[in-house]
Amino acid sequence: MKLKAKILKTDEKKDYITPIIKGVMVALAISLVAILLFAFLLRWTNISDSLIAPVNQVIKGISIFLGVFFGLKKVKQNGIINGLLIGFFYTIIAFLVFSLLDGAFHFDRSLLNDILFGTIIGAICGIICVNLKKF
Repeated sequence: MKLKAKILKTDEKKDYITPIIKGVMVALAISLVAILLFAFLLRWTNISDSLIAPVNQVIKGISIFLGVFFGLKKVKQNGIINGLLIGFFYTIIAFLVFSLLDGAFHFDRSLLNDILFGTIIGAICGIICVNLKKF
C-alpha cells in the first residue's frame, strides 16, 4: 500500500512539471523563429535600428503568451504559478541560447528587467489562460 502512495506522488509531480517544460519549449521555439524572421527583415529592408529593442520585447511577450497558452492547455488551476514559472524559465533559457548564438554573455540590468518582465507576463498569461477555460 505504501508503494502505491509513492507512485501516485511521483505521477502528481510529473503533471506539474510537464506543462511548464512544454510551455518553455514552445515559447523558445516561437521566439527563435520570430527573431530569425525579424533578422531577415532587418537585413533586407531599411528598418531603423531603434525598432530592434521594442520588437524584441513584443516577440518575448508573444512567445511567453503562446508558451503559457499551449503549456497550460490541460491545466485547470494554479495558472499564476505555472505561468510565472514558464515566463521565468523561458527568460533564463532564452538568455542562455541567444547569448550562445551571439558568442558573449552580458550580465547587466537589462537581464534583470527581462527576467522581471518575463515572470510578470507569464503570471498574467497564466491567469488569463486558465480562466478562459472556465467560460
